[in-house]
Amino acid sequence: MKIQRLTVAGFGPYKDEQRIDFERFDDDGIFLITGKTGAGKSSLLDAICFALYGSAPRYDGAQPKLRSDYCELGDPTWVELEFRISGTSYRVRRAPEYERPKKSGSGTTVEKATAELFVKNNDLWEGVAARPVDVARELEVILGLTKDQFLQVILLAQNRFQEFLLAKNDERQAVLRTLFGTKRFEQVELALTDRRKQLASALESTAGGLRMSAELAAGLVQQETPVEPELAWFDAILAQLGEAQAAAARAATIADAEFTAADAEHRRLENTRRLQLRRDSARDTLATFEAQSGSIDADRTRLDQAQRAASVWAHVAAVRGATAALDRAVAVEAERRAAYAAAMDGIVETNTMNVQTNPDENTAATEIDAKAVSRVLDDLARRLGALDPVLDDEKSLPQLSAAVRRCEERHESCRAAIEDANALVASLPAQLDELTESLAAARVAAAGIVPARERVARIDVARAAAKRAVTLDRRLIEARFAEKDASARLTESTRAQDDLFARRLSGYAAELAGELTEGTPCAVCGSVEHPHVATTENEPVTEADIEAARSAVTTRRAELDAATATAHGLVTQLAEAHAAAGNKSIDELEIELLDAAAALLEAEAALTVVDDGEKAQARLRSSLDSASEHLDRLRTDGAAAADQLSTARNAFATVTARVEAARASFASVHDRATSMQTALEAVKDFAAAIDELAVRSAALDTSREVLEKQLSENDFTDESQVEKARRSSAEIAALDTRIREHDQSVGTARATLREPELIGLPVDPVDLVPSATLLAQARAARDEALQAPGLLADRFTQLEAIVRRVHAEQEASARLREEYDQVRALASAVQGSEPNTKRMRLETYVLAGQLEEIVTAANARLRTMTSGRYTLQHDDSVQYRNVRSGLGLAILDEHTGRARATHSLSGGETFLASLALALGLAEVVTNQAGGISLDTLFIDEGFGSLDRETLEIAMSTLDSLRSGGRTIGLISHVEAMKEQIPAKLRITVTDAGDSRVETTLELV
Repeated sequence: MKIQRLTVAGFGPYKDEQRIDFERFDDDGIFLITGKTGAGKSSLLDAICFALYGSAPRYDGAQPKLRSDYCELGDPTWVELEFRISGTSYRVRRAPEYERPKKSGSGTTVEKATAELFVKNNDLWEGVAARPVDVARELEVILGLTKDQFLQVILLAQNRFQEFLLAKNDERQAVLRTLFGTKRFEQVELALTDRRKQLASALESTAGGLRMSAELAAGLVQQETPVEPELAWFDAILAQLGEAQAAAARAATIADAEFTAADAEHRRLENTRRLQLRRDSARDTLATFEAQSGSIDADRTRLDQAQRAASVWAHVAAVRGATAALDRAVAVEAERRAAYAAAMDGIVETNTMNVQTNPDENTAATEIDAKAVSRVLDDLARRLGALDPVLDDEKSLPQLSAAVRRCEERHESCRAAIEDANALVASLPAQLDELTESLAAARVAAAGIVPARERVARIDVARAAAKRAVTLDRRLIEARFAEKDASARLTESTRAQDDLFARRLSGYAAELAGELTEGTPCAVCGSVEHPHVATTENEPVTEADIEAARSAVTTRRAELDAATATAHGLVTQLAEAHAAAGNKSIDELEIELLDAAAALLEAEAALTVVDDGEKAQARLRSSLDSASEHLDRLRTDGAAAADQLSTARNAFATVTARVEAARASFASVHDRATSMQTALEAVKDFAAAIDELAVRSAALDTSREVLEKQLSENDFTDESQVEKARRSSAEIAALDTRIREHDQSVGTARATLREPELIGLPVDPVDLVPSATLLAQARAARDEALQAPGLLADRFTQLEAIVRRVHAEQEASARLREEYDQVRALASAVQGSEPNTKRMRLETYVLAGQLEEIVTAANARLRTMTSGRYTLQHDDSVQYRNVRSGLGLAILDEHTGRARATHSLSGGETFLASLALALGLAEVVTNQAGGISLDTLFIDEGFGSLDRETLEIAMSTLDSLRSGGRTIGLISHVEAMKEQIPAKLRITVTDAGDSRVETTLELV
């Protein structure tokens, strides 16, 4: 990773925009950041950290403090950093949250924190992310380092890089945990502790369950619970309960047989007693019904009389009905005679139709001359039929009147239509001339439609190409990221392959030693004795492992080639899209398209006007021809309408005259016909009443003759005897039922007494009490005997389940105890307890391995810087009073040959050891972060504690770091360093108090 450029504005002590180009120091390799105390040297490092991670080491959690106190209310605050990783350049721009003036109105508002990330492709900056959360996510992938790792390996902030050397065990563990992400090993410790507690609880529950099962089992067999229940005790009581269950089953069988015998005897005696009761009941019933014989004979006589009266009564009712019908017929005839007379009075045509309507009171209705009534009826019907045609004429008068009005309206309509048609024929030629003139102008405007369409099509194709270029641009960014990921995977596979090769080489001696046998010469030295056989702690590397690593490298290289080819193809497509778009943006083409579309719309509108005008011209010409023809037709229709009007008026006058003649003195012919119809109906009703009276008189005579005959045949003298003997249907049914039930009951009782099973029964009643007592005793004994096996079977089933469960639980308990012992020992070991003699926790053990690598890398430089006197040592010795161990550091002094504490070093020695340790830590962290290249390193303070000779050694060490193009930035007040380092960033303070940055390259 190489820091290229940094720009700040309104940040820390820098009010105005300050731009720093770190690539100007590439040739020197080392540059010095110098200035007064408080001028803002460390603020530049804060700005770099803020740009990458959104926070600064000295202002964590306080973004508003990043804004310069020298800023006016409207001044902006932002930081922009350009850096390069794996050959790709990126630019990130951030602004913290701060207050600014409102855009409208007075007062201030909070400007939210912002962030933007860009990538450089073909010398163009392309956007990647535009929100703080998205920028953080993208940078996490690009950088591959957390903020803590970045501060530890690239930006060694003020007073931070000595902390690791002098830290206590717990403090050093916290730093290493952050850098190497070993929190998961602490979680493993907690998981093992939780598992140990779960297993202990399960074992305790198992023991409690055994005691509870013993108490339940003892309760089932009604025994005392043993103090230490064993499996043999459970098996023994289960066998005892099984024997008791078998004995109870045998006793139940015997008791059931005794109950069956007692029940059969009791049932036999009960049947005898039932037959005795049935015999006695039949005797009682027969005696009772024989005492009712006299009453039943009287009922037989009354039933016979009632049945004969019922057959005669229908004829009595018929005579009475005929008499009532004759009375009603007389009343109806009198009523209709009066109605007939009234109807005849309303007809004024003639008096010849009248007949006698007021006969003497003693004259019967049948004496009226029926023939005269018939003649009146025929005459009325004839006269009414003659009025039917005139009634039709009267009904047609409204229609004839309406026809006259319609003819008048049509005649007037034809006259008005002729006037309108004359006006239309006169106006159409002028409209046709006006339309011809406007049509000529529209044809001129419509002539440009073809060029307009071609221009719109060209611009539309270019706009599509511009949109395609935007899509290809975004896909190219994705392809670049995919190419970067493929490159990283190839690097990882290559490093894994190299590691396998190295392990294979280092393990060759152990591999050869594994092939040695006693008495066989060594392939290397030829000796047949092998006193010191080479061994290895690592897993041996096989040829298959090497081949798999080679295959993985080949696959990753193919993936990288494919990703690169995809990116190159997209670059070509993007260039073609830009060319097709004429190197114009979508917005430019949209504007041109709007202009072209407007011109096309104008031409299309003119073409539409031409089409519409030509159609209108044709319509006007057609309308002129049609109007002339229509005028001719209207004139013809007008003459026909005049003829129709004359005919309609003549027809209406003729019909009106016939109706007036036929209505006579009535208001209308309809009223006259209604009056005659009413009279006709009255005559018909009168004739019907005369006929009905004759019929009813004859029916009464016939009914009386039939009644006299029936009275004689059924031994009745008159109607009164019939009425006295008559009974209702319910009374007849009751008499018949009583007689039949009496006869049936007597027959049934006699038949019962003749049944064979009732003959020969004992005279005295059978006593059932002794047999019922014996049966109850047998039933109780049987029920008690049958209940015992069921209860014992339930208890046996429960006990059997308990015994099976106890056996299963004891088997599971044994496995649980074995697992508990293993987990307890493992949990104690990873927590630093027995049998862990080092008292080193699991996470500490893992970090100790990392610390050993860091110490090895640091000693490579510390020996040079201290001329071989000092060497860092990893101290994993056990500490006193339960103090955590495993991550200690000591310094070996070659002058004394003894190791001592790191805090015993002098200031200068502490700085050299801290610098070596920081560089070693940086090397290990970067190797484990994917092997990123550290092309820029910043070191803040610490050189003032060195003497001149030691300073020269430190500078020599830092100078060696420039190999490979690395640039080192130092912050220091030491004058000797100012003299030795020509490349400088000078931080000066203005009279107003804010700071400025100047870049100088001096000759030393």
